[in-house]
Amino acid sequence: MKIGIPRALSYYSYFPFLYGFFTDLGIEIVLSDRTTKKTMTDGSKLVVPETCLPVKVYVGHIINLLDKGIDKIFVPSIQSIAPKIYNCSKIRGLPDLIRNVIKRDFTLIEATLDKSEKNQGLYEFLKEAAAPFGITNSERIKEASKAGWKVYNNYHVMMKSSVPYKKALKYAMENKVVIPDSTKVYPVNIALIAHGYNLYDERVSMKIFDKLEDLDVKVFTAEQLTTEQMTEGLNSMKSRLYWANEYEITGAAAHYIKNKTIDGIITINAFGCGPDSLMLERISRFARKSSKPILHLSIDEQTGEAGFITRIEAFIDMIYRKKRSGIINKINIKNAKEYNDSQFNNIIR
Repeated sequence: MKIGIPRALSYYSYFPFLYGFFTDLGIEIVLSDRTTKKTMTDGSKLVVPETCLPVKVYVGHIINLLDKGIDKIFVPSIQSIAPKIYNCSKIRGLPDLIRNVIKRDFTLIEATLDKSEKNQGLYEFLKEAAAPFGITNSERIKEASKAGWKVYNNYHVMMKSSVPYKKALKYAMENKVVIPDSTKVYPVNIALIAHGYNLYDERVSMKIFDKLEDLDVKVFTAEQLTTEQMTEGLNSMKSRLYWANEYEITGAAAHYIKNKTIDGIITINAFGCGPDSLMLERISRFARKSSKPILHLSIDEQTGEAGFITRIEAFIDMIYRKKRSGIINKINIKNAKEYNDSQFNNIIR
């Protein structure tokens, strides 16, 4: 019994749970390969140009699984994660999109989660996911869900403790919780705001975590916040929760904008994403009112790494200069003349 799971979109939110669930049921998980230029190209060929990058990437991952010979592929329809809290239309209609653009013979496992409707909650979702493998016993499915929650909870404990994404996922799949001691002090703190599929897919995000680490920057993300903190962030912007991913974007951004230890905000969004365009506009206005530096990075399949990195480097350099200026203002002008640029750099390090 094998099930293919595309390494895209909801994978970055739900895979730890799905791994524990399917593995406990004795179903082998086959993941698509990591995103490459070919993945993007294969997906882009089959959809209209206006389709956002994450969906193009998702289609490419489906093709990759089919090329591996996987004939059962998990393509969930995540309609609503809470009453009246919805996903974007493309994610809600993902099974229909895949069915219509990929004309190959395979079984589409299209479990539906819709908490705005009756009888379409988590256990109904899990029953639909297990049914194609002949597993219909409700108690067995509930038991497997407990295994899923264990992996999921371990993963989130580590993510909240700033364990890097790949390590947190690896340890959680091994039923471990490993939180290494970190004593390094960074001169600059940046909040990185994006959906998981734009953030942790290294091809899509151009390995932005590594780039910021090279610049001696400590990165904070939504995964390090509690639901209460993100809710408080939403409330501070007087924003009403509507989109399923608004916590990780608007809520997290508002929390970090208000946090005085955060020196700046970087957002990553897919070009043409409707919900993101609305959320980022509100975030920009709130950041301006709070005098918090903010950099918006928009990505599509044509985004070049050189320009991407240049903008990040320029933004971080501006943060460093701003912090040095703040130090200069606190130093007697006479004494300040004794410092050169390199020494000021050392001061904030």
